[in-house]
Amino acid sequence: MTKKDAVPASLIPMPENYGNWLADLKNRIQTAQQRAALAVNRELVLLYWQIGQDILQRQTEQGWGAKVIERLSHDLRIAFPEMKGFSLRNLQYMCAFAEAWPDNSIVQQAVAQLPWGHNLVLLSKLKSQELRTLYAQSAVEHGWSRSILEMQIETRRIEREGKAVTNFAERLPEPNTDLARQSFKDPYLFDFLHLGNEAYERDIEDALVKHITQFLLELGAGFAFVGRQVHLEVGGDDFFIDLLFYHLKLRCYVVIELKADKFKPEHLGQLSFYLTAIDQQVKAAEDNPTIGLLLCKSKNKVVAEYALHDKSQPLGVAEYQLVESLPKELQTSLPSIEQIEQGLKDN
Repeated sequence: MTKKDAVPASLIPMPENYGNWLADLKNRIQTAQQRAALAVNRELVLLYWQIGQDILQRQTEQGWGAKVIERLSHDLRIAFPEMKGFSLRNLQYMCAFAEAWPDNSIVQQAVAQLPWGHNLVLLSKLKSQELRTLYAQSAVEHGWSRSILEMQIETRRIEREGKAVTNFAERLPEPNTDLARQSFKDPYLFDFLHLGNEAYERDIEDALVKHITQFLLELGAGFAFVGRQVHLEVGGDDFFIDLLFYHLKLRCYVVIELKADKFKPEHLGQLSFYLTAIDQQVKAAEDNPTIGLLLCKSKNKVVAEYALHDKSQPLGVAEYQLVESLPKELQTSLPSIEQIEQGLKDN
């Protein structure tokens, strides 16, 4: 057979189960590539930490000044012309990085699993080591991009987690109690809807569904959108749930009701009715009890706690904000992310 007569590779008959083996092989190769990339990133971050530690130590013991660091940047760039990241600005950031994370074990656990750009965000946006650690762990767990990490910090996501007023401790079995409590925050920020503070409930609902990706991001990991204005028939009467979700980790439905005014105890009566209907008509035997969340424009925390006290179902009350009003974390005196990126490009 001449080369001209050769059968194309795609038409060559394959043995039985070849397709399954090829799919498995592709997965293993992709996994190996990802592990290799993570290993390279980990080593680079640890190298930067070690360089920062060395510089800090010599500054303390030998009185190294800015000129020595500038000379070091020059020498390293000449010695390693193919590598970026040895600009004076980035060396200064290595020092700040080592100073922020003096414990090598912490660096190896979460921080080294993040790209250097993520670590620069943590350094420039946050002053507290505790918050840096929490955001680093969340970024690793949820696979946040750098832009998402910045957004989560600016909206104070972690500071808001677990702040909703709930009766979960009394109405949910362990270990779901803590997970459920951490899954609901207060307040919820809907500034991405671009609505004024006087928007009606249906307007907010329409906008949330239109921006469902950002809404799910604000809700947090685990929420899956089921539907809006979900129809239920009870005793021949029609009822419609504002928003229905399913939480993949809690293994339960979550009913969210919107109120464009201040919280009133009677709001919980309607929400409780919807939970009962979902449990009776929609919930599967293997699902956990349905959870209800009432989102209102404002609330009196004590009134909400009183209203939830004698409720037999797991319920929560939280506020929503249509206009950004939470203070952003104060910037440190370190360079901005844009300045850092420019420094990384310097050779």
